Amino acid sequence: MRTKLDVPAGEIPLAFDGPKAAAATIVIAHGAGAGMDHAFMEHMTAGLTRSGHQVVRFNFCYVEVGRKAPDRGPVLEETYRAVAEHVRSKAKGSLVLGGKSMGGRIASQIVAGGTDADGLVFFGYPLHPPGRPDRIRDAHLKDITCPMLFIDGMRDPFCPLDTLQRVLKKVSSPTEVHVVDDGDHSFKVRKLSGRSTEEAWDEVVQVSSRFLSEVGAAGRRRNI
Repeated sequence: MRTKLDVPAGEIPLAFDGPKAAAATIVIAHGAGAGMDHAFMEHMTAGLTRSGHQVVRFNFCYVEVGRKAPDRGPVLEETYRAVAEHVRSKAKGSLVLGGKSMGGRIASQIVAGGTDADGLVFFGYPLHPPGRPDRIRDAHLKDITCPMLFIDGMRDPFCPLDTLQRVLKKVSSPTEVHVVDDGDHSFKVRKLSGRSTEEAWDEVVQVSSRFLSEVGAAGRRRNI
């Protein structure tokens, strides 16, 4: 189902896929360079809904008006916050927030700032721009209390694995890291890996689905 949502910066599209009564609903925000209908976003949606989860996607305002440059940080945050609150009001089970690259970072920032979520999933968390560890974006992660799943490509220059491990030592909430062998920032793999990018994306679906099932089960136990 596709609908529209009014947010402070304008009107954006929302796509709801999967069972409305799912034990876990995940909101997946897109990355800086592509919108909600990018091939990766559609692959995740198809795979996760087949596994019984509800998936919600949306476009940030800059995509809707045809700009390439993302909105300012506060606008991205208030947009995602409005989406999260709207979906929370409709979701029957647990609510997980997350996104691809920038979308995941914005999810983490609003949760650190007080937005309610039962879990976070990051598809390639952008810890810092490639080759710029001096511009690391990690200070807010220590303020998050819900479980977090970091899915990272082995060749991702935005999230070097050794840097991520050092960052997570300062985080007290439950965290899990899954590394996609030979994957880049978008989990694309080379021919020498012996598998296709679609197969690597299927791996991302499987890991995400298991996490969503665990979060959904925990929510059901709390409600008994």
